[in-house]
Amino acid sequence: MSLSRRDVLWQLSLVALAPRFALGGVSAEPSLSFPRQPRDRLAVTSWPFRNYINSPGNKAFDRGKMGFDLKEFPSVVVQRFGVHNINPLAAHFSSTDHAYLVAFREAVEKAGSHVVDLGLSSGRFYNADASKRQAGVDYGRQWIDIAVLVGSPSVRQHVAGAPGDKPDVALAAESLGQVAEYGAKRNIVVNLENDGPVSEDPFFLTAIIEKVNSPYLRALPDFGNSLLGHDAEFNRRAVAAMLSHAFNMCHVKDTVKDAEGQVHEVDLKTMFQLAKQAGYPGYFSMEFDTASGDPFPGTEHLIAETLLYLN
Repeated sequence: MSLSRRDVLWQLSLVALAPRFALGGVSAEPSLSFPRQPRDRLAVTSWPFRNYINSPGNKAFDRGKMGFDLKEFPSVVVQRFGVHNINPLAAHFSSTDHAYLVAFREAVEKAGSHVVDLGLSSGRFYNADASKRQAGVDYGRQWIDIAVLVGSPSVRQHVAGAPGDKPDVALAAESLGQVAEYGAKRNIVVNLENDGPVSEDPFFLTAIIEKVNSPYLRALPDFGNSLLGHDAEFNRRAVAAMLSHAFNMCHVKDTVKDAEGQVHEVDLKTMFQLAKQAGYPGYFSMEFDTASGDPFPGTEHLIAETLLYLN
């Protein structure tokens, strides 16, 4: 198969940016040094700002607002919040073309920022149809390559089910194990988040992680998501279970609003105590629940709350 000049440049860029690995081409453990100063451990995810981010894949963009391209997000976060780490979503990238991704990485560096995780869309990793499971694996691999190019140490991979799909640890572990194996070759961690109540139930996810048993398949604890449909004690157990498998990323929120409009408050003091008890060394990404208000002052408040518990 002949390669175009663009394909060759793409492959060369991956080789040039990829870290050096141990014998056999795979690092035994993820290689990442974490900052220790509280503010340096903060990140901001692009999800709460979806109404402002103008990209073809972002259906939430509000054309009545002064929007911006994702390339501007790092500087917005630095200037508005004094935070130098971002956690962007795949759907917020205007393109996955090589030139755009290089321009995005340059914009991150120019802002003095870092990408600390990429939030991906869903894959049907336990579907009975092998071709659908393979599509999820292929998607995850594609974004692991993109993570290398933009300088992200990890990806957050959503897990989805279809009507009639019963969560299956064995099938999900087989599929996600392949994604994690590919991540190991690139020194990119694959994180699973407790987001959906069924396909991303925290105890289902931790069972998958334990079955795969790879340092490159880890948990991304969200401090509030497991309050939806459950009580505070369930959320505490859920976050504790996820933290036992976490590596580099937690999502912080102080409230969540359910489908009926009821607001549930997150016990942040307990959440940060759990993180400390688990010896979690990584980043805390602000994910203000926009159902509760404007993301700009909301994120500022969430940062202030977080720093109280980290200082």
